[in-house]
Amino acid sequence: MKSILTYSFLLLFATQAMAQDIALNYLEAWKKFYPSKALAQGFHPSIFTYEDLSPSTIQTWLAFNKKTQQALNSPKTKQEVDPIDARLLRLQIQSEIYKWEKEAPQQHSLSLYTNLIARALQSVLDAAYLSPTEKAQLSCQRLADVQQLCSTALAQLTNIEGEEVAVSLKRLAKAVSFYQDELPQISSSWTVAPPCPHFAVRSQAIAALIQSLHDKIKEDQATKVGTYNPVLGTDEYARQLSQYTDGPLTPAQLGDMALEEIETVRKLIGEVSRDYLQRKYPNKSVPTNQLAIIKAAFADMEADAPTSGADYLAFWQALSASATQFIEEHKIATLPPFQTLRIMPAPESAGPAARIGWVDSAPPFAPNPLTTLYLPSIPDSLPAQERKDFWASFNKPFNRMIVIHELFPGHYMQIKISRESPHPVRLLFPYRLYFEGWATFTERVLLDAGWEKENKLTLLAHLRKRLENANRAYTSVKVHCDNWTEDQVMQFSTETSLLAPQFAKSLWGRLMRSPMQMTSYFLGGKQFTDLLAAEKKRQGENFVLIDFMDAILRAGPIPIDEIPALLK
Repeated sequence: MKSILTYSFLLLFATQAMAQDIALNYLEAWKKFYPSKALAQGFHPSIFTYEDLSPSTIQTWLAFNKKTQQALNSPKTKQEVDPIDARLLRLQIQSEIYKWEKEAPQQHSLSLYTNLIARALQSVLDAAYLSPTEKAQLSCQRLADVQQLCSTALAQLTNIEGEEVAVSLKRLAKAVSFYQDELPQISSSWTVAPPCPHFAVRSQAIAALIQSLHDKIKEDQATKVGTYNPVLGTDEYARQLSQYTDGPLTPAQLGDMALEEIETVRKLIGEVSRDYLQRKYPNKSVPTNQLAIIKAAFADMEADAPTSGADYLAFWQALSASATQFIEEHKIATLPPFQTLRIMPAPESAGPAARIGWVDSAPPFAPNPLTTLYLPSIPDSLPAQERKDFWASFNKPFNRMIVIHELFPGHYMQIKISRESPHPVRLLFPYRLYFEGWATFTERVLLDAGWEKENKLTLLAHLRKRLENANRAYTSVKVHCDNWTEDQVMQFSTETSLLAPQFAKSLWGRLMRSPMQMTSYFLGGKQFTDLLAAEKKRQGENFVLIDFMDAILRAGPIPIDEIPALLK
C-alpha cells in the first residue's frame, strides 16, 4: 500500500512540475496540433495521430498560444524559464497567432489540405518501425482522418489565394488514383487484415470524396479572373523581416547593406583576379578592363571542373577527409567523435533540386541520425555542352570552399552537435539566421586559417559566393519591395553580381518561395563575422579560436546577439 501511495505522490508531483514547465507544455501541445511535422522531426509516437483542422481545434490552439504568450511575459516566468528558450518561444507563438488569425490558411490555402491528404497513408506505409498489425489499424484511422480533412476543406475553403492551385489540383488527382486503385491493391497483400470492414470499398469512397473536392475547387477557380502574385509588397516584407530577424532592421536598410557588400566584394574580386593572373601568367599582359580581368580568372576557375558524376563523387569524398584533417590539425573546432554522413549524387527524381544539390539532415529527434549530402547531378544523356557548362558552375575551387559550408564545420557538423542540446525548444524552433549564417561564416574562418592558401582560385570562389550571398539579399528586397521583374533580377545577378549561370537560373524561384531565407546567408554571416571581431578585441591575446567555435556549436541555433553573454 505504501509503495502505491508513494508512486501516486510522485506521479502527482511530476504532473504538477510538468504543468509548470511552460516550454515542455508548449512542445507537447505543438506535437499534438502538428503530428505530421512532429513525425518529420523524429517523434515516432506522433504517427498515431493526424492533423485536425476543424474550427474548434484551431481556436483551441490559438487560445493556448495566447495563454502561453501571457505566461511568458509574467515576472515569475522570466525567472524560471531559460531566457533564450523564452525568446524563441515568443517568436514561434507570434508566428502561430499571425498565421491562424491573419493569414488563415484553413480558409485560403488549398495546399494545406492537399499535402495532408496526399501524405496521410504514405507515412504509415513507409514506417519500418510499425508492426503489420499497427499498420493495418493506422490505415483504417487514416481513412477517417482523410475523410474529415476533405469535409473540413469543403466547408472552410472560401477564397483560395491562387498560389499553387494548379499543382494542388494535380496532387489531388494523383491522390484519387492512389486511394481508388493503389491502396486497395496494397492492402490485399497485407498479412494482417485491416480491423475496419470493407477496407477497399472505404478507400474507394475516400477517392470519390477527394474527387468531389478536386472538382469543386476546379469549378470555383474557373470563374475567377487574374493570377496569383507572390510578391509580398513593402509592408508585408517588412513584417516578415522583423519576425525573421527579431530585430528593427528595415527592408531599405537591408538593401543598402547588401548593395554596399556587393560593391565591396566585387572590388575584392577584381584585386584577387589581377593578382592571380599576374602570378599564373607572368609573361602575359593583364587586361586593363576590370571585368575582363575577372572573366579571365573565372574562366580558369571554371576550367578546373569535374568531368562526370563519378569524378565529382570521388572528388567530394577525398575533399571531406581533407577538411576534417585540416580542422583537427589547426584546432578550428572539436570534431564530433562519430560520423553519420554519406555522400551521393542527387537523384533525377528530385527535379530542379538535383541541379543544385542539398544536405538532407537527420531530424533532430530521430533515433538513427544519418545525414546525406546529395551532390548536384546531371544525366549523362544530356548534350555534351550542357553537361560541360553544368560542371563548370560546380568547379573544383568552388567545391573546395563549399565543403566547409555544407559539411565541416558548416551545416552537417553544426546540426550534428546541436542534436545533443538539452534545450529541445532550440531544435524545434531555431533562430533561422543561425543556420546559413554559421555555414557562411565558417568559410571565412577556414580560409583565414590557411585552407587552400596556395590556391588563389579557391579564395576567388569564396568571394564569388560571398557576392552571391549579398545578391540574394539585395534582389529579395528589390523583387518584393520595388517590383523587380525576373529579367531585371537575371540581368543584375549575372552582370553586376557575376553569378554563375547554374545559380542564376534557380534564383527567381527561390526568391518567390523563400524571400526571408535568401537574406540569411548575408545577414547571418555578417553577424557572426562581427561577433568574431568583437571577441578578438575583448579577449586580446587570450582569444582561442577553438573555444569560440565550440561554444557557438554547443549553444545551438539561437539568436546570434545572445552569444556574447554565453562567451563571457
